[in-house]
Amino acid sequence: MSDFYRIKRLPPYVFEQVNRIKAAARANGADIIDLGMGNPDLQAPQHVIDKLVETVGKPRTDRYSASKGIGGLRRAQAGYYERRFGVKLNPDTQVVATLGSKEGFANMAQAITEPGDVILVPNPSYPIHAFGFLMAGGVIRSVPAEPTPDFFIAAERAVAHSIPKPVALVVCYPSNPTAYVASLDFYRDLVAFAKKHELILLSDLAYSEVYFDEANPPPSILQVPGAMDVAVEFTSMSKTFSMAGWRIGFAVGNERLLAALARVKSYLDYGAFTPVQVAATAALNGPDDCIREMRATYKRRRDVMVDSFAKAGWDVPVPTASMFAWVQIPEKFRPMGSLEFSKLLVEKADVAVAPGIGFGEHGDDYVRIALVENEQRIRQAARNIRKFFDSADQTLHNVVPMVRRV
Repeated sequence: MSDFYRIKRLPPYVFEQVNRIKAAARANGADIIDLGMGNPDLQAPQHVIDKLVETVGKPRTDRYSASKGIGGLRRAQAGYYERRFGVKLNPDTQVVATLGSKEGFANMAQAITEPGDVILVPNPSYPIHAFGFLMAGGVIRSVPAEPTPDFFIAAERAVAHSIPKPVALVVCYPSNPTAYVASLDFYRDLVAFAKKHELILLSDLAYSEVYFDEANPPPSILQVPGAMDVAVEFTSMSKTFSMAGWRIGFAVGNERLLAALARVKSYLDYGAFTPVQVAATAALNGPDDCIREMRATYKRRRDVMVDSFAKAGWDVPVPTASMFAWVQIPEKFRPMGSLEFSKLLVEKADVAVAPGIGFGEHGDDYVRIALVENEQRIRQAARNIRKFFDSADQTLHNVVPMVRRV
């Protein structure tokens, strides 16, 4: 029996191959230091947990909720955007609560995509940015991930040579996986580009609060005058408040696009559990000291990783935002590609990372390392990696001749 239509459009899930090896190693007693998945290990703020506990079991809270989010939550998100970015949103028409930004992104793709539509997506990029559209019947054309003038040269070329003309462009800054950060000037040029070519802009801003340069917090694309005409932006409670498993995110921006998203969602879900929405409202309306503590924790981990990995012989570029480092594979291991190298790290160093090929073919010389273990564990990972590197010439005599599979 052949695979179903949408399943055939999806490649094998690269990360699952590493996960299988990781699970097998743990079953055999290995202590795997998992720096692969961007799954926050920090606790959600106590006042948010308290609000959840207080709300559970109250009258009516066990009933169906609203698929676009309760009014208080949408108002809280609008308040956050005004405080943080100076952007005014109508909570009734310009804010939709989602079951995490990933779900919102995937359902936006379902809402706006016709079979054969061309979508411009950065490569490398978070998988849902491309595969959400592939599952909806779209066609992906890659553009660079780095927000430089070369981005627009490549994007102009992509528009000129795509048949049919692209309908949408995806961006993600601070970027997952690369940790690139875009400036407001870049967003101004991006909005002008989108209007020139009649493109929808979809901006993933899930890491808006995970930054380490206090003087330069990442901007929102909606700060650009006229961006609301063409753009929708996705944010999340997952990283800002360490609420990944709570599954609360938002889509904000253009009213017509959000109405399409809300209509699709109305057929698919009844929204998140009401007490979770109430607790998320408390997070957005509450004190932000927990956000500053989160940033400080990730910054300490980043600094420890950069220092300890350098001593292990692996240079890590210093990310200015996100909870990831995007790190080139050491030269002598590069010919094997990121998947085989990631498997080796699990097997030989008890360290799990995310292979760059999982984010697009242009990521295959890299791995993504997440700051989801404490400083002691990060130092231990560096020691393990150093031992592996030091012994690799003797134990892996065939590493250099290996060629990556195509």
